[in-house]
Amino acid sequence: MTQILHKSVALNHGTGLHRTHIGAWRVDDDCWGFRVWAPKRQRVRVAFLSTEKTRQVAEVVPLDAEADGYFYGLADSARVGTLYGYLLDDDERLYPDPASRFQPEGPHGPSQLVDATSFEWTDENWPGVKLVGQVIYEMHVGTFTHEGTWSAAARQLEELASLGVTLIEMMPVADFPGRFGWGYDGVNLFAPTRLYGTPDDLRRFNDQAHAAGIGVILDVVYNHFGPDGNFLPAFADHYYSDRHATDWGPAINFDGEGCQAVREYVLANAAYWIDEFHFDGLRLDATQDIHDDSTPHIISELS
Repeated sequence: MTQILHKSVALNHGTGLHRTHIGAWRVDDDCWGFRVWAPKRQRVRVAFLSTEKTRQVAEVVPLDAEADGYFYGLADSARVGTLYGYLLDDDERLYPDPASRFQPEGPHGPSQLVDATSFEWTDENWPGVKLVGQVIYEMHVGTFTHEGTWSAAARQLEELASLGVTLIEMMPVADFPGRFGWGYDGVNLFAPTRLYGTPDDLRRFNDQAHAAGIGVILDVVYNHFGPDGNFLPAFADHYYSDRHATDWGPAINFDGEGCQAVREYVLANAAYWIDEFHFDGLRLDATQDIHDDSTPHIISELS
C-alpha cells in the first residue's frame, strides 16, 4: 500500500499542461471548454442532449484538432447540468467523456456538466494531516449507512470523531456499473459514483469531516481499468500496456507508445481529487501492479 498525503497538490496549474484541462470545464457564465485525447480519430464533436425524456441531440459542436491527438473547443450554449457526450468520426454512438465529472445514469450513459467552483468551502483553516499517529477508519460509503450515501455518512462524522478516528480512508469512488461494488473496477476515473450522491455531496462530506477534525484520504486505482462501461479504447489504443499485465487484466500504459497522454490523464486525476474535493491525500491500490519501466516512475511523479 502506498499513501500520498498533501496539504495541497504540488502541481503547477499555470503551465498549460493538458493535465489541468481535460474533460469539460466552465470558462465563464456562458462558455464551457472541452478537451479530449482521441488520437485514433480524425473528427471529434461534442453533442449536447435536450432536457426532454427523449434525450435527443440538441446541438453538435465540432472540436479542433490539437497536437498529440487532443481535440479542443468552446461551447457557449451549455449550462450546468447539461448532458453531453462525444461523437467520434462517423460513429453515431454517443460516447461519455473519458474525463467526465459526473455520470448520472452510470458509465453507459451520457456525461453531465459540473461546475466545481460553485461549492462554498468552509475548511480554509484546515491544517491538513500527517500520516504518522493517525487513527484510520476505512470506509465503504455504500455500506457504511443504510442509505449508502455521502450525505448519510456525513451525519455520522461526529460519532466517528468521538471514537477517536482522526483519518478516514475512503474506498474507491470512481463510477462503475451496477448497483453495488467495492469500487476497484472503476471506469470513469473523474466521476464520483452516482450511487453515493452528487459531486457536491462528496465535497460537503469532506468539508464537514474537516470541521469535525477528521482528515479524508481517497483510495485510487491506477493499476487497471474496469472492463464494463470502459469506452477508453474508442478514443485511443494506447491506454493499455502491451508489455505488462495484472491479475485483473491489462496494465495501464505508463511506459509504452502513447504513454505521455496516459500519464497526464492519471496525474490530472490525482490533482483533481485533491484540488476540487479537498482530499488530504491518496492511497494507491496494488502498487506492485503499477508497472512502469521508464524514468521517473509514475508513482514518483504522483508523489
